[in-house]
Amino acid sequence: MSIPTRSLALRVAAGVTAVASAALLTVSCDSSPRADDPGRDVISYNGTEPENPLIPGDATERDSVKIVDALFTGLVEYDTATAVPRNAVAESIATADSRVYRIALAPGWTFHDGTPVTAQSFVDAWNYTAYGPNKLQGATYLSHIQGYEELKNGSAQQLSGLRIIDDREFEVTLTAPFSAFATQLGYAAFFPLPRSFFADRAAFEAHPVGNGPFRFVSHTPGENIIVHRYDSYGGARKPRIAGVEFRFYKALEDAYADVVANELDYLDFVPADALAGGRYKTELSGRNLSHTYLGVQSISFPLYDRRYADPHLRQAISMAVDRKYVIDTAFDGDKILADGLVPSTVPGHAGGQCGELCEYHPERARALFESTGFTGPIELTSNNDSANQVWMDAACATISKALGRECRYAPVPTFGEFRTLINDRRMSTIFRSGWVADYPSIENFLNPIFRTGAAVNGTTYANLEVDALLSGADAAPTEREGWVLYQQAERRILQDMPAIPLWFQKVQSGWSNRTRDVAVSQLLQLDLFEVQVV
Repeated sequence: MSIPTRSLALRVAAGVTAVASAALLTVSCDSSPRADDPGRDVISYNGTEPENPLIPGDATERDSVKIVDALFTGLVEYDTATAVPRNAVAESIATADSRVYRIALAPGWTFHDGTPVTAQSFVDAWNYTAYGPNKLQGATYLSHIQGYEELKNGSAQQLSGLRIIDDREFEVTLTAPFSAFATQLGYAAFFPLPRSFFADRAAFEAHPVGNGPFRFVSHTPGENIIVHRYDSYGGARKPRIAGVEFRFYKALEDAYADVVANELDYLDFVPADALAGGRYKTELSGRNLSHTYLGVQSISFPLYDRRYADPHLRQAISMAVDRKYVIDTAFDGDKILADGLVPSTVPGHAGGQCGELCEYHPERARALFESTGFTGPIELTSNNDSANQVWMDAACATISKALGRECRYAPVPTFGEFRTLINDRRMSTIFRSGWVADYPSIENFLNPIFRTGAAVNGTTYANLEVDALLSGADAAPTEREGWVLYQQAERRILQDMPAIPLWFQKVQSGWSNRTRDVAVSQLLQLDLFEVQVV
């Protein structure tokens, strides 16, 4: 990322060093789209029906984000191999104090309707996202900007910290210094919106208009979303494919069968039954990969349900999970045991944060569990349109054995229904709660999930001590100097155990025999600029 302030440039560089050696797999083949057969150059990519309409500020779950990322481009983007941030729509991002940021836009960027991307496009989008009555899920990502609280409660309609200088330049003033702000700016909540969105939101929801490498073509609910390459895209990299069909499957196993049969071009997760014994390596020989990414799998508690109010109960269940057994049983051993909430490749990670609470201690777990007086069976839940039952059944088997209490898997049919239960605070069981980084920072694994009232705080966890530690870390002069306080906050959260970390993620992906140049980012995105078909 080109930033003309030396101190900030050093901070950004320090924040991404830890992922510089992350794995990247590319399968090369010299090929380019054929104008005489554009349909053939549209790849099919598995997914699930988005939870919300494709408004960037309302996209906080992974399958929505990967579609929004195809339709929009932000001020910065992240390198596929390393996750290092670099300028995209921004020409420069400058700050002297980590509180006031001056942002200049590169020339030549347009929306898919031909209108220019301007400073107003960002300011209007950020104001709309942050405005509380609009109820967009990504609003709290903008909480560092001065005036956010007034927008959140509806007493103002514009962030006082945003000032337009001219069409290509604007200034952002934060409430307090936040050294990770520049790193954040490639996330969906910070994407621009065209004027047409504000004129007719319903029309935009039916036909989104972005500024990204692909333009919206169609949406068949429950079936697919199709996007085609935007030939006037303003970025330095251009897609080689003509488009993408994001195809929605009710079960991951069905998507896997299609990719084996070469009826699906890219599958980002191989289901657990295909992992057993490494079966996918044979069935997808020469067209699969396995590598780490910036993600953690966890299960979380609905703390608004009084049955889960005792932290000792949550600690007991954590120590009742034999993580190694689950990984070996469900994933052929191809995961990394979690020792905290932050994966080891994330800048700011500290080892051993969870200690014995993330280890298998069945006798200690049972004694602690019995002291809580918990009644009734233990239930784990997830959406049933992704392959989670195998590992949840395995986790339940170890919990039942350790605690002497029935544990069972109680699935929700679809991802949309699952997210609605979480968002509406109607979850009544322990629920799957994995997290994939929005941007490469320890901050991203803590603030959005565990701060009081945060964007994706589905547990409703609140701890004033944690909030204070996170605020102190945010305001540190550099990202690196904030790591110590973020790490202290992580340890305190783990004592409360609102979420049980299970393992750090590795992805096992597969593709069809016509798909080439497959590269997967550290943020678990297929690189749609590099991939090709033959």
